Amino acid sequence: MRLRPGDSDQKRLYVYNRSVLTPQQYTELWAIERDWVVRRAAEHEERAPRFGFRIELIDALHDLLAKEQAEPSDGEYFLAEEATLDQFGVVAAEFAVDGLVESQSHLGILQRLPSRSRMAVLRVLIDEFGCGNDDMEHSHLYRDLLTELGMPTDLEHYVERAGDASFAYVNLFHWLADRAPEPEYFLGAYAYFEASVLYAFKPFAAATKRLGIASDRYYTEHLYIDSFHSKQMQTAIRGLGEHREVDLAKVWAGITLTSEIIGEATAAAITRARVAAA
Repeated sequence: MRLRPGDSDQKRLYVYNRSVLTPQQYTELWAIERDWVVRRAAEHEERAPRFGFRIELIDALHDLLAKEQAEPSDGEYFLAEEATLDQFGVVAAEFAVDGLVESQSHLGILQRLPSRSRMAVLRVLIDEFGCGNDDMEHSHLYRDLLTELGMPTDLEHYVERAGDASFAYVNLFHWLADRAPEPEYFLGAYAYFEASVLYAFKPFAAATKRLGIASDRYYTEHLYIDSFHSKQMQTAIRGLGEHREVDLAKVWAGITLTSEIIGEATAAAITRARVAAA
C-alpha cells in the first residue's frame, strides 16, 4: 500500500498498521495515536462511572446496548428502507477497509491475556476466521458481497478511496490490541462490539434482502453467531479478573470509545452514500 504527501493521519496509520515500519515511521505512528486515540481514551476513562463490581459494569453495558437498539439513527433507517443499490455499494465500499481484513487487527491481544481470558477471545476469533473453512472466513464473505455488487475485491482499491472515519474504525482495534497500556480497553471494546452487532447489522441485512442481494451472509452470519460471541467476551473479562484485579474504568472506556467511533464511521459512510447519489 502506497502513501503520498498529503495523505491523512488516519490513512497513514492504517497503512502503518499493516506494514513493517522503520524507526521513524514507528515514531510517527505513536505520535498519531497519542494525539488521537490515546487522548480520546483518557477522556472516556475520566468520565467512566466508579463501578464497585464487575456486575455493575455488565448491567451498564446492557443498558447502553438497550438504549442504542431502541433509538436507531435516521441513517440506519435510510439504509434499511430507502438506500438504492448504488448507495448501498458506497456504504459497502467504505467498510471494505475493515471487511476485507476482518479481525486481523485483533490478533495482538492474545499474547497479552491470561489463559482463560485468552481462550474466550480465541473462540471468537476462530469463528471470525471461518473455523478453518476458507469459504466461511468473514473476509471471504465480504469479498463475495463485493463481487455480487460488481466491485473490486482488492484492498488497495479501497485504501485509496476510504474516508477517515472508516480508517479510524480499524485503527482503533490495532491500538486496543497492540498498544493500549492495558488489555481492559480491548476487552471492553470487543464486548461492546460483539453485542452491538446483533442490532447494528440489522439495517445492513434488511437492505440486502430489500435490494435482492444474495451474498448477504457477511451480515446474517454475524446476527447468528454474535450472541455466543458476546457471552464469550464477558467470560474474557471475568477470566482476567481471576488473574488480577480488573480496572473497570478502562473496560468502560473501551466500551464507550468503541461505540462512539463505530457510530462516527457508520454515519460518515451513510452520509457519503447520500452525497454520492445527490
